[in-house]
Amino acid sequence: MKNSIMKFLLAITISFFAITYANAENMKKLGSMDVHYMAIGSTFFTPEIAKVYGITRSRYNGLINISVLDNTTAGNPAKTVSINGKAKNNLGQFKTLEFTEVKEGDAIYYLAQIKYSNEETIHFTLTINDGKEQQTLKFSQKFYVD
Repeated sequence: MKNSIMKFLLAITISFFAITYANAENMKKLGSMDVHYMAIGSTFFTPEIAKVYGITRSRYNGLINISVLDNTTAGNPAKTVSINGKAKNNLGQFKTLEFTEVKEGDAIYYLAQIKYSNEETIHFTLTINDGKEQQTLKFSQKFYVD
């Protein structure tokens, strides 16, 4: 029961951020995919929710959240995809991202963690493959230590 409540809270939290960030234009249309993306500090999540999803809470740890919707189907349902990615800071240092799939009802999210320093800008390059097409998403995020 407690696990179900935590999953529900995370789904609401991620949905809230997805909606908020979608309104801020953190969505790119890539072929048949509408890719919603965000990068936030991990301390936003409560310790309980972080534990359920294996998120390391730290002032120096960020969470990348990607959701992919099918823009060729009515209602734009979530798509199951594979995501590989790299992150690069302004010093040219690369970090490999490992994404974990999270399914909550009809929603599908892909989460990855990344370490950062205060005021560090990280440039992300992700390859998204749905089995029919492969697309590349690029974006940057400046992180701050709370």
